[in-house]
Amino acid sequence: MGSKAQIHIHHIKPGKPQQNTYVERFNRTVRYEWLSQHFWENINAVQVFATEWMYKYNYQRPNMALGGITPKQRLIMAA
Repeated sequence: MGSKAQIHIHHIKPGKPQQNTYVERFNRTVRYEWLSQHFWENINAVQVFATEWMYKYNYQRPNMALGGITPKQRLIMAA
């Protein structure tokens, strides 16, 4: 499946987070933007909040790299 879909797994070296900058940036964003700013009653509350936050982050927030439009607007323009 990997070669057919052009997906390849590349492992990073232990202790080298700079080799996986996208995940490290996401982890930092989650940690500082909401995980450490709220008191959570249970894991379900965290999962619901995370799902809502990821949807807003990926579809509703303006992105300066896209010229100040939302990713959802960019997808519509590309279709």
